[in-house]
Amino acid sequence: MIPLRDSNPSRSMPVVTVLLIIINIAIFMRGIFLGPEFKSVFYSFAVIPNSYLDIQWMEFNSVWESNRRLISALFLHGGWLHLLGNMWYLWIFGDNVEDRLGPVRFLFFYILCGVAGNLAHIFMNTHSTVPAVGASGCIAGVLGAYFLMFPGARIVTVLPIFIFWTVAEVRAFFFLGIWFAIQFLNGFFTLPGGKNISGIAWWAHIGGFIAGIILTFILAGKSRGRRKKVRF
Repeated sequence: MIPLRDSNPSRSMPVVTVLLIIINIAIFMRGIFLGPEFKSVFYSFAVIPNSYLDIQWMEFNSVWESNRRLISALFLHGGWLHLLGNMWYLWIFGDNVEDRLGPVRFLFFYILCGVAGNLAHIFMNTHSTVPAVGASGCIAGVLGAYFLMFPGARIVTVLPIFIFWTVAEVRAFFFLGIWFAIQFLNGFFTLPGGKNISGIAWWAHIGGFIAGIILTFILAGKSRGRRKKVRF
């Protein structure tokens, strides 16, 4: 499923959402200009799960050095599709969540969801030596918040029907529910004994989404109850 737009206009300019998109694109472009030199930077700021089980590595690195990767990795992407996919979802769903939370709380929310996603990925892939990067955990958190805040909003979506593709309006509750189910099923098959041939950090998505739901209850407070009720 590919979302094209939602039917939920924002009441204010999504300053933080736009700023995050600009920062992510700028960092990615900087990496392109650095060329091969960016590889060393990439490894220095990415999350490598098995490093957190390496006592010598943990002792060599300061607490800040080892834990800042949980944040720095959120602003790195492995390719154009990875970047554009994340930023597109952020553009569609982030403005409404920022509108509800406010820019400052939204920024903290975004980072915390990303960190939670990275921690979930580390916990479920403790022996992986593959660098994990991307804002996917952050975006998943935004989707979790949208799932709670605007379940009845319509999402104009490109849907695959057998070998054909069609455009249809789907309620956010169903769109995001199906999205999460896909992440969970793929994550389940990467559990010990399974293989992750896609290279996608499914558990970062799952952890970010769940964190987004929990943080919505904490940060949104009574504002959730003031939303306009929408029929399903």
